[in-house]
Amino acid sequence: MAEAPPEIIWEHEVRRLLHYGELIPRLETALGKFSKRNSAEVIQPVRTTVPLQKHSGFLGVMPCYMENDGILCTKLVSFYKRPAGSTLPSTQATVMLLDPEYGNVKAVMDGEVITFMRTAAVSAISAKLLMRPDAEVLTILGTGKQAKSHYNVFTEIFQFKEVRVWSRSVDRADTFAGSLNGPVTVCKSVEEAVKGADIIVTVTRSTEPVLFGQWVKPGAHVTAVGACRPDWRELDDTLMKQAVVYVDSRESAMTESGDIILSGVEIFAEIGDVINGTKPACREKTTVFKSLGLGVEDAASAQLVYDNVKHC
Repeated sequence: MAEAPPEIIWEHEVRRLLHYGELIPRLETALGKFSKRNSAEVIQPVRTTVPLQKHSGFLGVMPCYMENDGILCTKLVSFYKRPAGSTLPSTQATVMLLDPEYGNVKAVMDGEVITFMRTAAVSAISAKLLMRPDAEVLTILGTGKQAKSHYNVFTEIFQFKEVRVWSRSVDRADTFAGSLNGPVTVCKSVEEAVKGADIIVTVTRSTEPVLFGQWVKPGAHVTAVGACRPDWRELDDTLMKQAVVYVDSRESAMTESGDIILSGVEIFAEIGDVINGTKPACREKTTVFKSLGLGVEDAASAQLVYDNVKHC
């Protein structure tokens, strides 16, 4: 019998089918399984990258196999170092879900919404585990699509008295603030934005540090999402060295994260270790969660989208 053609799931459908209430528990389970390093649970190599020198970018390939769950998935993602004011996208992504027994492609889906939502959801998981329970002020550095997805999930599952945003362009910051469903304070400098903040999310295109430890209050939680190359940074050495550092994957962080590699800091734990209860959550200390994005996150998210398509 001929194989059925793959489901094609467009961006608007992914957006309709993926919700944080379902996604966050799936990702917590997936990250816990990843950190157990059991090949029957998760096989996921470090992302393979191909340089696109002419266009100042990279193509990343992110496969993952979750044997016990019957999930085989890969994501193709292109990411670029764009000049300030560029109208070109900094990332583009497509996710493919395959049948692990037959090898055929079951679904091809837009990877942009999956990438933004799963990244923001993992950041929220890190905050749930690591930020102080009395946190009142959220700061977001950056005003792109990742900034908006982080605003959406953080304001959906937490309550803050104040949300601040910063961008290198005040006009972009004002436009971003106007696109949100709640009140935000637009700040003119990073120092102003992060002063006294309990949780700081960095989702910038920066290749040099923009957040400095001398500005971060003791006990704050920082989720660092940008700077996904070994020579790119968002955080300075002072912050990295005064914080307890958590990552999504040790191998990825030691291969891809300039914030980790160039500061020379020791990684305390993966976030999956905290989920599994094998490493503590040091809420009383300044913490940094360095997020690179994992194939297992894409796999869990894509399977959720596919399941919801089949249930419609």
